[in-house]
Amino acid sequence: MSHALKAWDKLKDNKAGCWLFSRFVCFKAPYFASISPLFEQLDVGIAEVSLKKRRKVTNHIGTVHAIAMANLCEIAAGTMMEASIPSTMRWIPKGMTIQYLAKAKTNIRAKAVLPHIEYGAPQDVNIPVSVLDTDGKEVVHADITMYVSPKH
Repeated sequence: MSHALKAWDKLKDNKAGCWLFSRFVCFKAPYFASISPLFEQLDVGIAEVSLKKRRKVTNHIGTVHAIAMANLCEIAAGTMMEASIPSTMRWIPKGMTIQYLAKAKTNIRAKAVLPHIEYGAPQDVNIPVSVLDTDGKEVVHADITMYVSPKH
């Protein structure tokens, strides 16, 4: 079990623990602190991370900024990868294709899901990430390419 998943399992049972885990992730990758994400779920193959619509993540028309949503997608996919792949493997984001489908006028939640992969050889893995508003409407869809390879 990964360090991230062990920490999540210890902290996930209450809001304060989820908040603390989210801060730990942002400490390890400081740029993500700019969006103040909150982990809602983390397990092998899945992560859900929410973002409150606050002034600091909005654009000139008062909706959640496109780049804030892209950051939310990346933190969900990256932390899910960290929690999911064997300790003999490593990962790094290689690219992202993102579609902005609708204005994000509310709080949002990103869900990243790991498809089935065979570990061993280096490979590109596509991680789909869906971002929903509070009404359940998909406002963003991202496909994040992760390069997965053995550790040497």
